[in-house]
Amino acid sequence: MAVRKLNPVTPGQRHKVAITFDQVTTDRPEKSLLGPKSKTGGRNNTGKMTMRYIGGGHKQRYRIIDFKRDKDNVPARVATIEYDPNRTARIALLVYADGEKRYIVAPDGLQVDQTVISGAGVAPEVGNSLFLSEIPLGTIIHNIELRPQQGAVMARSAGSSAQLVARDGKYVSIKLPSGEVRMVLAACRATVGTVSNSDHALERSGKAGRTRWLGRRPRVRGVVMNPVDHPMGGGEGRASGGHPRSRKGLLAKGYKTRAPKKHSSKYIIERRKK
Repeated sequence: MAVRKLNPVTPGQRHKVAITFDQVTTDRPEKSLLGPKSKTGGRNNTGKMTMRYIGGGHKQRYRIIDFKRDKDNVPARVATIEYDPNRTARIALLVYADGEKRYIVAPDGLQVDQTVISGAGVAPEVGNSLFLSEIPLGTIIHNIELRPQQGAVMARSAGSSAQLVARDGKYVSIKLPSGEVRMVLAACRATVGTVSNSDHALERSGKAGRTRWLGRRPRVRGVVMNPVDHPMGGGEGRASGGHPRSRKGLLAKGYKTRAPKKHSSKYIIERRKK
């Protein structure tokens, strides 16, 4: 997959860097795996705005993704590679030998008509899902479970990957995309490979309207607000606003917000890089 720079025939295309869809094989999703996706505009059930900078956007339908990969030892053929408006990665439609269809997050290098399989004892090849206890050390993985049978929660976005670095008893050590090294139960599952669409980070919208199409309203900095609206607001001229903090006064840029007695801290071997 590659990016393409457009000729500046309009102001919106001057800085636009677009992703090519050469990996995508169809623009028609599987109807049986579609679900409704409602928009809130950032409002709660009483109509009060509880999240700022949300609203508008193109209508979307949710693609039901199989993050558990619990259909074991049944080979599946990759029917299509598709675009998903709900995530940065591409998705792949699997057709199992018994006729069932499921979507998965497509790893990099997965091809149409390729066969993938999940379960115990399968080969650690791209697209296959297996238990962490059976994956060779040093393997690049994604879609990692945090608890057995929970479904994948880590390393799911475009270009993400983690590495299995050690194994000790019923735990394995994984180096996550953030640089954090963490212990995870060996009974959890992961998929071999790197998540597709790694060029997503190079994409540039080119104009504000494209951001509005995604349902994002303009984000206003705290320092340009009035004192009544933000702790960093007010002042004469372009005042910096003192210590950076959130709208509710919580310090930012270096202030630790993780609970000191958090239960999962004992599983973290090395903290993420700053």
